[in-house]
Amino acid sequence: MRGDDASRTRTVFPENSISKAATVSELDAEWERRVEEAAARASEAGRGDVAEYLLLRAANDEARACGVAWLIDTFHAMAGEANRAGASVTADDDDAHRFRAGLSTMVGRRLTLRAGVRSVTVEAGWPRTPRDGIVRGNGLAFARLSHFGDGAAGEELLLVRAEGDAPQWVSHSEGRARSEFVAESARFHISRLLG
Repeated sequence: MRGDDASRTRTVFPENSISKAATVSELDAEWERRVEEAAARASEAGRGDVAEYLLLRAANDEARACGVAWLIDTFHAMAGEANRAGASVTADDDDAHRFRAGLSTMVGRRLTLRAGVRSVTVEAGWPRTPRDGIVRGNGLAFARLSHFGDGAAGEELLLVRAEGDAPQWVSHSEGRARSEFVAESARFHISRLLG
């Protein structure tokens, strides 16, 4: 083996590593910085329409990130409550998760809560590039709640703009009216997990 080959080592991080999540966070921060710069350049060049679009995109991305964080944090809080009441729920987080929703790819977070052999998985994100596709149903972001071994208990959610322009999760099922997904809705999924 040549000396220069020996110095070339490849670091492989596990899928759920902190380094992977940090890389995605750094990428998001860099993207935000570039969008702001592009909006400023467009505005200086008299392209107010482009600047307006870029600023809207940045505002939507901020709403998406807040909505995804709320959903994951709510499930974490509910699992913590259950544990304080004597349950034994474990959590597995992935902050750099990609998943399919129809023909589109969502990029975001995944939380898996386990109680014995049962589990509930929360996947939430949105397409980051044009190649990733779109969120169907006029949503800002998409989430899927799935129960291992109990497909009927699963639920799909859309993050939409509510009154006052605040983001809000709604349950999204074909042929049914949308209903607001609140903390009590998450409690239902935790109770199904604990059976």
